[in-house]
Amino acid sequence: MMSAVSVALATTWLLGLLMLPLLGSLLRSGVPGVREWLAADVALMVAIPMLLLRDRIPDFLSIVIANLLIALAGVTLYAGFARFLHRPARWPLLLTCVVMTAPALVYWRYVADSIPMRVVVSTGFTATVCAAVAVTVARYQGSRRARYLHAATVGVAVIFAACQVARGIYFITLDRVANALTFDTTVNVVLLCVGAAIMPVMLMCGMMMVHDALLSDARDAVNRDFLTGALSREGFASAARSLWEEADRTRSPLACLIVDLDHFKSINDTFGHTGGDKVLCEFVGLMRSTIRAGDALGRIGGEEFAILMPGIALDHAQSLAERLRTAAAQHAVVTNNGTCNYSLSGGLASRLPGETLDQLTMRADRALYQAKVSGRNTLCVDTPQSPS
Repeated sequence: MMSAVSVALATTWLLGLLMLPLLGSLLRSGVPGVREWLAADVALMVAIPMLLLRDRIPDFLSIVIANLLIALAGVTLYAGFARFLHRPARWPLLLTCVVMTAPALVYWRYVADSIPMRVVVSTGFTATVCAAVAVTVARYQGSRRARYLHAATVGVAVIFAACQVARGIYFITLDRVANALTFDTTVNVVLLCVGAAIMPVMLMCGMMMVHDALLSDARDAVNRDFLTGALSREGFASAARSLWEEADRTRSPLACLIVDLDHFKSINDTFGHTGGDKVLCEFVGLMRSTIRAGDALGRIGGEEFAILMPGIALDHAQSLAERLRTAAAQHAVVTNNGTCNYSLSGGLASRLPGETLDQLTMRADRALYQAKVSGRNTLCVDTPQSPS
């Protein structure tokens, strides 16, 4: 091996060694893809010493097996990104691609010995893996993911793929049998260093996305009600502030609906707390199917929920609230202790000029009280009054 190659490979091996405890620490998170990334790192660390022992161990090990392990590490790296993004890894196809590189490596070593052609095979394979990672990450990023991390991963993968293609093109122009000068040129050293960074950098990108996913899950746990999945009081307040600021900026209307399940204590007494919990969960599902995508739904009390609806006129908000009330009255929840029929009372208010969020919710709550004293299973709208 030439000095430039040896230094690059040794650096990659050391970086891979540093990645092992980091990836190992993430295994407990249960995030899909981490196990595959760890396996890819291990495969690469086994392959690199075999490459460095060229001329000291049989060529079949240092060339064919070592390059097959690198190819296996590449497809396992891709499988990690696919699993992280909840896509199928398609292992039969990936392993078939790895096995198909073996005849090319054997031919360009034992039939027509050519280092340049072996480099073309390996760089072409690596470029394909990098391109596949870029396409998968670009297509399947989740809505809750940090887009800048996905964009950075896609950009890095594309750059790596381009550099591998460039290195393959450089080597394909060389003579069939390479010598020391082949590896000592500035172009090859630069491209070789970039190639050596592929696995460590892509693994780092993966770990950063895992870190972002864990932070997102932690924020979601704080902002979501653990039982129903609706926003918690804190999460609803945060969403309300954002919607309020947007309404201020666009001078658009904003409506608040507060609903309360009627006689919920009786539901718990009759069907048990487990049955009551099921009613709450199914009711939240019913609300989500009724309200609009941009509306904020929060659980602000035991059986009390608030819905903040941006950009909607009062009459349209009232129609939506009536649809929800009617749907709830017709909704039967099957519990372990029988079928539960329930109803709701609701209070609706539309934001007035100069009004604060507290004032709006107070008027909606006042309308809810009127609905309860009016016999329940009804909706009341607060009469607009300019704030003093």
